[in-house]
Amino acid sequence: MTRTGSMTDASFSPFRTHLDQDRALRILRDALAGADDGELFLERSRSEALVFDDGRLRTASYDAEQGFGLRAVRDEVTGYAHSTEIDEAALKKAAQTVRLAVGAGGGTLALPPEGEIRPLYAAIDPAEDVPFAARVALLREIDAFARGLDPRVVQVSASIATSVQEVAILRPEGGLATDIRPMARLNVSVIVESNARRESGTAGGGGRIGLAGMVAPEHWQGLVREALRIALVNLRSVPAPAGVMDVVLGPGWPGILLHEAVGHGLEGDFNRKGHSAFAGLLGRRVAAPGVTVVDDGTIPDRRGSISVDDEGTPPGRNVLIEDGILVGYMQDRQNARLMGVAPTGNGRRQSHAHAPMPRMTNTFMLAGSEDPASILAGLEDGIYAVGFGGGQVDITNGKFVFSCTEAYRVRNGQVGDPIRGATLIGDGATALEQIRAIGNDLSLDPGIGNCGKQGQWVPVGVGLPTLRIGGLTIGGSAA
Repeated sequence: MTRTGSMTDASFSPFRTHLDQDRALRILRDALAGADDGELFLERSRSEALVFDDGRLRTASYDAEQGFGLRAVRDEVTGYAHSTEIDEAALKKAAQTVRLAVGAGGGTLALPPEGEIRPLYAAIDPAEDVPFAARVALLREIDAFARGLDPRVVQVSASIATSVQEVAILRPEGGLATDIRPMARLNVSVIVESNARRESGTAGGGGRIGLAGMVAPEHWQGLVREALRIALVNLRSVPAPAGVMDVVLGPGWPGILLHEAVGHGLEGDFNRKGHSAFAGLLGRRVAAPGVTVVDDGTIPDRRGSISVDDEGTPPGRNVLIEDGILVGYMQDRQNARLMGVAPTGNGRRQSHAHAPMPRMTNTFMLAGSEDPASILAGLEDGIYAVGFGGGQVDITNGKFVFSCTEAYRVRNGQVGDPIRGATLIGDGATALEQIRAIGNDLSLDPGIGNCGKQGQWVPVGVGLPTLRIGGLTIGGSAA
């Protein structure tokens, strides 16, 4: 991973192209004449996926692509063109296109990104860790192991996914940032049946790591046991109650609620345009005392981490809410400039075919001081939610609906029957104000998060300590 102040190589390493860097820089500068900002983003990516389902290999896929995206920005206008052909002719055509969008004259180029780029993960291709045949054999072994654990197991699905994304970001001042981003994930789902009733459980994880650690028996067997545990819990679940009550969220993956209901509302573009429930509230209390929310793209090997963002800015540990006070937003370069603040290293894009925008990396709430067991013991009548599936949120008002995949009824501080069909309904701003207890057990998710925004998907991380929120609406099937 490098950043250089001038172009010294004849070609974009590690890209095999017919595009000379010095020529590319001249074309980029010409395209950005009169613009405020912009860059040339080159990408080469490879991904593989294996899915073993119902006793056989169902899917074996491989995908490879490369291309570039050229962006010119002037005020609020963005010109963007992309191509899968990385050569001078395609780049010149793209330059003509973006210049039409932003017009000629009037702009002054923004200062280049600042800060040191530090590698946060190994520059590897995870698929090279374990041969194809060995990965298939592992999935078959996972299937047999799961079925041997309990006679109620009727179906097993296991998958291994790997990818590597190589990027190079050429800035008009001549700086070059490069990054090699690995990703690996192992996932296991189990369906159990008893008395004509079927339930499922899923477990998985990964990160910007190789496959070697995942194929160790102590790792994958733990995932299988966890998936089976969740399925068996759901097998004895009772209908969820309905009404308004307090909810205790477990640590780790339940942070997806924070990500969706609060995190998106703290992205710079929504706030600059006044579309967020948090717009115009900098410096004001938006959460209960003790609530501190952070977005941190610098955690080594984490799924949401990036050694450099897709505009060439190093990521940061950005405090968004501090002790209940809103202190900052997540910014890309365009929105930061228009809002008069510094970029935060959150300019991200799905691929070379997409322009960057403010996106989360690893977003979580910091730990408090309370013992998690005491938080549960203080819950007289409510829900303990430790697993979540899908959810929806309206950015303009923060209203959310989330379905629980593992949750329990709590009465008089005692965790009782597991419940099914529970949904949590509320809004992010009110939920932040109604936080009544924060545990000392902050945990990050196991590496399973993907985030969608305006048709783009990027990997993210979430996290949470045990948390008690008052007065959420529970949608269920029993009064």
